Amino acid sequence: MRRLGRMMLVIFLLAAAAAGWLYFEWEASYRGYPGEAAVVNVARGASTDEIARLLAGKGVVRSALAFELWSRWHHGRSLEAGEYRFDRSMRPPEVFDKIASGRVWTVILTVPEGWTMFDIANAVQRAGLVSRAAFLRAARNPAPIRDIAPTAPTLEGFLFPATYQFPHHTTAQAIVGAMVSRFREAWAQATQNDAPPKSLTLEQVVTLASLVQEETPKESERPIIAGVFTNRLRLGYPLECDPSVVYALKLKGRYDGKLVPANLKIHSPYNTYRHYGLPPGPIGNPGMASLQAALDPARVDYLYFVANGKGGHVFSRTFAGQQRNVERYRELLRREKEEEKRKDATGESSVKRTRARIPGRVAAAEAHDPRSGSFR
Repeated sequence: MRRLGRMMLVIFLLAAAAAGWLYFEWEASYRGYPGEAAVVNVARGASTDEIARLLAGKGVVRSALAFELWSRWHHGRSLEAGEYRFDRSMRPPEVFDKIASGRVWTVILTVPEGWTMFDIANAVQRAGLVSRAAFLRAARNPAPIRDIAPTAPTLEGFLFPATYQFPHHTTAQAIVGAMVSRFREAWAQATQNDAPPKSLTLEQVVTLASLVQEETPKESERPIIAGVFTNRLRLGYPLECDPSVVYALKLKGRYDGKLVPANLKIHSPYNTYRHYGLPPGPIGNPGMASLQAALDPARVDYLYFVANGKGGHVFSRTFAGQQRNVERYRELLRREKEEEKRKDATGESSVKRTRARIPGRVAAAEAHDPRSGSFR
């Protein structure tokens, strides 16, 4: 009887010790990896025991056994495959919850409205997702949109601007696939109230939206600019859209950040100073407001617009009115330049420029009456 009592006491003490050990292991935070972080790649189909040993080997948990026991105790939740990044000390339950919730290591990528596929390619490479070349190869393959835009030359225009989260190890095809999927959602939303004009295909609407997107940062102006372009298309005038010339230069690797009058004569189907109608495809990736503007342009009788030096534009119905507005804009630039010179001479800080570039239409306004159909 006494011997049985001693055995029960030993068992009790061992159980208490085991419980104490488990409590300590489960409640104590641990970080045993050197450096800034540990990256653990949980393979699909890996067993709980294999994952526990992997985590212990990487220094994420102190005891593989303790982690395995916690995982088995919570057998209602399975551990998800993927790549996980740990950069702080954590308790085994926290590690378990992170993996069971599938909070894989992701890279956040924000694509602003109007970015071209070249801009996005640079961004995905900087983010360490895929190389610029790999992204451009995927973006130049229009197969993912053949059902909605059968003549599109690339995915340009269909890589919807938004903020994305991608696994650290992903593919270019997965990235463009996510962006095209977001475009489809945006298009469905945009066309709930505004059906595409019967005179334009989906691809042409997106192309028009890309021109509108690049012409103004002001959402309130986009339907008006879409209306101007629609009027010019209806009358057979060239669109004379500066950003289309910029895109033509980018395609040829000749854009240096400036647009000068000589650029307006570049031989390219994207040069809307030389070629009538819409360019052969979008010149960037428009956002929702630009898509909606292209779907429902403002009913205006304007045919021209030029920058007003304040981030917006002034509109006119006649070529003569456009020339007057251009001269006012040039006068604004002259005054700005004189003010910069004065401040430089007196040692004051230079004023902020009111423009990012001199619009090509300013340089061409007096040289080209669109009704003539040719440069003078």
